[in-house]
Amino acid sequence: MGGVDDFDVVVVGSGFGGSVTAFRLAEAGLRVCLLERGKPFPPGSFPRDPHEAAKNFWDPDSRLYGMYDLWSFSKLDALVCSGLGGGSLIYANVLIRKPESWFVHEAFDGGYENWPVTRAELDPHYDRVERMMGAQRYPFEVAPYRDTPKTLAMQEAAARLGLPWELPLLAVSFGDPPVPGAPIEGGEDNLHHSPRTTCRLVGECDVGCNSGSKNSLDFTYLSAADRLGAEIRTLCEVRSFERTSQGFLVSYVAHGDPGPGAEPRDPHAPPVRRTIRSRRLVLSAGTLGTGYLLLRNRSAFPGLSPALGSRFSGNGDFLGMVFKARRPHPDRPGETVPRLLEPSFGPVITSAMFMDRREDGDAPVRGFYIEDAGYPEFLNWLVEHNVLTLSHRVGRFLLRRGWSQLTRTAKSRVGRQVGEALGKGLLTATSMPLLGMGRDVPDGRMFLRDGHLDLDWRPAASDRYFRQMNATMQRVSHSLGGGYASNPLWWLNRLITVHPVGGAPMGRTAREGVVDPFGRVYGCPGLSIADGSVLPGPVGPNPSLTIAALADRSAERIVEDHRRNPTRPS
Repeated sequence: MGGVDDFDVVVVGSGFGGSVTAFRLAEAGLRVCLLERGKPFPPGSFPRDPHEAAKNFWDPDSRLYGMYDLWSFSKLDALVCSGLGGGSLIYANVLIRKPESWFVHEAFDGGYENWPVTRAELDPHYDRVERMMGAQRYPFEVAPYRDTPKTLAMQEAAARLGLPWELPLLAVSFGDPPVPGAPIEGGEDNLHHSPRTTCRLVGECDVGCNSGSKNSLDFTYLSAADRLGAEIRTLCEVRSFERTSQGFLVSYVAHGDPGPGAEPRDPHAPPVRRTIRSRRLVLSAGTLGTGYLLLRNRSAFPGLSPALGSRFSGNGDFLGMVFKARRPHPDRPGETVPRLLEPSFGPVITSAMFMDRREDGDAPVRGFYIEDAGYPEFLNWLVEHNVLTLSHRVGRFLLRRGWSQLTRTAKSRVGRQVGEALGKGLLTATSMPLLGMGRDVPDGRMFLRDGHLDLDWRPAASDRYFRQMNATMQRVSHSLGGGYASNPLWWLNRLITVHPVGGAPMGRTAREGVVDPFGRVYGCPGLSIADGSVLPGPVGPNPSLTIAALADRSAERIVEDHRRNPTRPS
């Protein structure tokens, strides 16, 4: 085996499971190598123009090494991220703990959801992750933040509906005191060696933060792991792994030269296969990536649980839209005026309302969150000035100018006409997306079909949940004087998720789960999983914090196991 790099632990993936694990193990003095298939995205590198955005997808066969990776199945599409920092590059920064009452032990038609860990067991790890991520609440009490229209609207809607409302913790730097766009002291102390500024309130969290205001994993856990000596290799896509007498051999394709600053190789060069050896292996490639790797390499691990692929869930993800909101006229009773929501002002998400497991009429509620959502300002221009609308306005403007020239009518001030050509922009200013997530039924199953990952998931079991979510979003919209539109794919019995979970669920026994409550794979000593695939059901709120807390807990047990037996996996 001469010439093969040797480590105590290899971690596959740099999302919320892999980054936390790599840091905690490096902190304990283990020799750690983290393999990430994507490339680094330092501040300023996230594309904004159409040409670069069109290439910002993950498809190595087409020589695309961007961060958006879209998986499509028969009843569901899933969007995940490829890049150093995983999903933290494009998530909306929300850190909400799973409610204690949602750590359930209950059956549903065809299966059950059983959480072998408790909220009390996770709370110390939640604490640690929140500190490491620099969590802050949106500073709603001071200007200019207190005038954020979408936050005010959500607070008002929640009060009218009688629902709890909160400003959740966000992994965003606002400053102390909060000031938009201020330099962050010591901001260059990161693996990108890039300066950072506080949040500029431009709604670009989901397309990559070019100012470095997000406390994403590359700025937090990965930079800390790098300082501790962990070896981080980017553009390294793991394809297979196998057991040896001393641990594991991990084979990967190098799309670029190893290292945090790696760039894609010459597109005409053949792929380079490399092998690495470790005593322990941690899979953190995300729900879909880890599930695919385990299914693809199942023959090398005959002891894997029959539960592999089960308990898949979309974490109840659901999208709705408030549009053309209105409010009472301040001076004329019975009349209304447009209500500005301005979704592009602020981070993507600032607040959340919550419906717990209580009775809603005669129907039990499984529980869900509804959060305000934003998007970059340039999307407003795309909506307001689509080709047909813009051509109509511009055509009318040109006709007026042509008529003035023909009639020789002096019109030196044409600002109003130019403004009319651009439009008032009220459609986007008075509209706002609503993001829902919660406790759908985890009855999906992943499997291989002709070598490709496939998913058997039928939304019918969660139909009541989605109908309750849809009805509540409609009530939110109407309370703001607006119309409502749900995701049209829902009416086609199809959904999209950005929070896929399950597939390698934890359980108390090998029959119940693929991993034990500490993420160790049953029947495969030395192999652990630390990502969303280990969840035995939906988290409910945004799952990133819970995934990170479980990884923190799992890493502690890996360190204990290693110290008891440093030469052999256990």
